[in-house]
Amino acid sequence: MTPKGKLIAIGGAEDKGTDKDLFAINKNNPNYIELGILKRIIAEAGGARAHIEVITTASMIPGEVGRNYLSAFTKAGCSNVNHMRIRKTKDAENEELIERLKVCNAVMFSGGNQSKLTSVFGGTQFLEILKERYTKENFIIAGTSAGAMAMSKIMIADGQAAHAHLKGVVKITTGLWFIDGVIIDSHVNKRGRFIRMSKAIALSTLQLGVGLGEDTGVVITHGNEIEVIGSGIVFIIDGKNVGHNNVPQINDGETISMENLNVHILEKGNRYQIAERKFMKN
Repeated sequence: MTPKGKLIAIGGAEDKGTDKDLFAINKNNPNYIELGILKRIIAEAGGARAHIEVITTASMIPGEVGRNYLSAFTKAGCSNVNHMRIRKTKDAENEELIERLKVCNAVMFSGGNQSKLTSVFGGTQFLEILKERYTKENFIIAGTSAGAMAMSKIMIADGQAAHAHLKGVVKITTGLWFIDGVIIDSHVNKRGRFIRMSKAIALSTLQLGVGLGEDTGVVITHGNEIEVIGSGIVFIIDGKNVGHNNVPQINDGETISMENLNVHILEKGNRYQIAERKFMKN
């Protein structure tokens, strides 16, 4: 079924606007999101009166991150924002939180550890409600960094970028499965993750790699059309026509090699159709 909702996946590096009034934003802060991207989330969720729930399960400092998001969304023009404090699976079974999930217009997953998201929400009623609302309603699921990476059926669980050219370093596993056919990675510019993405595609060549730069995101409509938002770039890596791929034959620790990866670089306003493998400049 074609989903009626939208996914908004962001490459990470959010400040939440806390230093904007002082003209002192530190764009090297690993928690930076341009308020323009938050404004797009608000617009897609229905405007200034939208009800948004922030989920900080992936973060090691959930309280601080939650407070920063509430402040940032307020600065961006929406004050009907709440923080869902979910640390364990039993928290996701809380009836009050489930009722809030049933009536909100959007959820926002923070960054942190994407495996934490799958371990906490996997198999829960909470996740099923998320999927059902995204499929049947004009419901928005946004996520940054780990929150973006966990959106797909197959996600990158681990893998140091410096050693990603070696077999066995990059690990893939099952994500939250809001979308199939793509593998999403974040911080691809500053953390040098292009090879890591390529390795993930080598392990699953029918998937499309979507690499998000900092202060950059994608809006995915109908589970198929990607629109780039933000100030940076997005890499699209297509392994559909790969010829040589030595990953199945070599041993762990040996160097990978591939041929005929198709790579696109997208900026703000560019679009890409996943099923059709089609780039559109505007």
